Amino acid sequence: MENGSKVLKNQEHSMTFFQMVLVTGFAGGIIWSLVAYLCFSFHFTAIEPNVLLEPFTVGSWRNMWIGKIISILAYGLFSTGCALVYYLFFKKLKSMWVGAIYGLCLCAVVLIVLNPIFPGMKPFLKLDANTIITCCCIYILYGVFIGYSISFEYERSRVFKRKLERQTNPLP
Repeated sequence: MENGSKVLKNQEHSMTFFQMVLVTGFAGGIIWSLVAYLCFSFHFTAIEPNVLLEPFTVGSWRNMWIGKIISILAYGLFSTGCALVYYLFFKKLKSMWVGAIYGLCLCAVVLIVLNPIFPGMKPFLKLDANTIITCCCIYILYGVFIGYSISFEYERSRVFKRKLERQTNPLP
């Protein structure tokens, strides 16, 4: 029994759960914006991912490599906010489908609600089917990535805490 408690006590997490949520959100934004650039490059979607910079910047630099890098980093930052929302409201839900629905909701927010603030994006009803399907797929995968990562880590931390409590307060 003594050896088992040493093992659990030595398994300290290098990050808190909240820090893991932030890192997961940032990494998810980077990864899935890179996938979106790849899809744009292969003409699966007509929406270039650096459309994110249009309302906030002027100049042609946003269409150059520096604009692409800054937009990828900006997606990482915005994604931390999306991960925090998932953390606050859905972390206890263990289903992959919750993440998929969350991703679809984010897609609807971007393509329908926020559409007017992006001048380079056509109105939702004028987007072609390939663009809508590709965006939905990317957002579903993004939502599953964020949701499953956060829910898995939440459950893992709960199990770890229960084991630690049982070892520190054993029943007689």
